[in-house]
Amino acid sequence: MTAYSKPLPRLDPLIRPFWEHAKAGRLTVQRCDDCGDRHFPPSPICPACNSDAQSWMPVSGRGTLESWVAFHRAYWPGYQPDLPYDVCLVRLAEGPLLVSNLLGGTEGAKLGAAVEVVFDDVTDTITLPKWKLTRAT
Repeated sequence: MTAYSKPLPRLDPLIRPFWEHAKAGRLTVQRCDDCGDRHFPPSPICPACNSDAQSWMPVSGRGTLESWVAFHRAYWPGYQPDLPYDVCLVRLAEGPLLVSNLLGGTEGAKLGAAVEVVFDDVTDTITLPKWKLTRAT
């Protein structure tokens, strides 16, 4: 792999399982073992019931586009070659919101458009979940 020059996530104990699953090609969110609330980002306790019984559950990798923006400024030097690049807010079919990059441009983007996850191996240890619009065939 070539050197990756963009910021990378910190693999602290709370978020590490998310990145380990992503490396294996699985999108996951935290789930409360007591009340069933699915949430992201992870938390040491459930935001719905305050239980500390948390586990990671796979999700479908499908969602809807809630918002998007094209960045025309590189806030980190590694983004300079990608200008402009698209960032999106996705509501997973299972409920939680995730922020990432929207691949393939914004043609056809509209509020509520269907998206699906794409995994991008950016280093030997980090795979980033990104999103693409689901095109009707």
